[in-house]
Amino acid sequence: MNIFEEPIHYQNPLLYIKVKEFTASGNAMEPPGDNPLWHYHKEVEFLYVRSGVHSIHTLNRKYVLNPGDVMVVGSNQLHFGSKLSDEDLVYIVLHVDLQPYFDPPMMMYYPNFSEVSHPLDILNDMFSEDDRLREEVAGYMIRVHDEIEGQNKGYEIAASIYIRQILLAMLRGDKKDLLKANDAEGAIILRPILEYVERHLSQKIDMEEVSKMANMSYFYFSKFFKKTMGLTFTEYVNRKRIFRAEQLLLTSSLTITEIAETIGIENMAHFYEMFKRFNGCTPKQFIVKMNADGM
Repeated sequence: MNIFEEPIHYQNPLLYIKVKEFTASGNAMEPPGDNPLWHYHKEVEFLYVRSGVHSIHTLNRKYVLNPGDVMVVGSNQLHFGSKLSDEDLVYIVLHVDLQPYFDPPMMMYYPNFSEVSHPLDILNDMFSEDDRLREEVAGYMIRVHDEIEGQNKGYEIAASIYIRQILLAMLRGDKKDLLKANDAEGAIILRPILEYVERHLSQKIDMEEVSKMANMSYFYFSKFFKKTMGLTFTEYVNRKRIFRAEQLLLTSSLTITEIAETIGIENMAHFYEMFKRFNGCTPKQFIVKMNADGM
C-alpha cells in the first residue's frame, strides 16, 4: 500500500489556497498498476478538466472526468488520479482550507462543508447532473487560478471572493437539499468545540467539561449540539474517531490495539463494535477490502 500525506504550500498564506494548472502528456495510464500512489491532505480539493480524460479514485468510487467536468475531494480523503486518454490532459487543481472562509454570515453552513454528517464527495452528483452549476464553478476556479498567477493589485480580495462564489454556487445548485442552513449563532459557538474535539481525539473527551467550555449546562449543551449539528455530541466524536482510525489503518504500521488507543478508545470490544457500525466490517476486513479495491 503506497500512501502519503501531501503537503500543500499556499501561494499566499493569508488565503489558504494553492491553485495550479497541470499538463500531462503521453499515453493513457489506466490502470495505474498494483500499487497506485494514494494521497490525502487536510485541504478540500476541486478539480476542473480543460482537455483530455482524467480519472480520480476515492475509497468508495471512481470518477471519470471529461473536458469541462468538475469534482470535489473532501478533507483528508484518500484519492489518486490517472490519465485515461492519449491526448494531453490539462486540468486545474484548487486546494483550499475552507475553515477561514466561514465568517459569521456564513457560519450557518459550516457544518455542511466541514463534513460532519457526510463526506463532501456526495456533492459530486450535483456537478454531473447540472451543466450550469458545473460551468459556473469551473469559471470561478479559472478566475482563482488567474488571480493567483497574475497577482495584480487586489488579487487577494478577488481570489477570496471567488472561493465564496464557489460555495454559494454549490449551495444554490443543491437541488437535493443536502446543504441545509443551520443556526448561524450556534455554529459560531460550536466552532471552537469542534476544533477542540479534533485536537483531542486521542484523549478522553468529557461532555461535562466541553459543555463548560460553551458556558452551558450539560443538559442544555446536549440539546443545543444536536439541534445545531444534526447529530448528538457523542455521535460526532465517534464519527471523528472512526474516520481517524480508518486513516491510521491505511497509512500507519500501528496495530489495531494501538490505533484504538491513539483515538482514545481503551475498550477493544467497544472499538470493534463502533468500527463495524460505521463501516459494516471489522478493521481487518476493512484493510482487506481496501487492498482488494486496488490499494
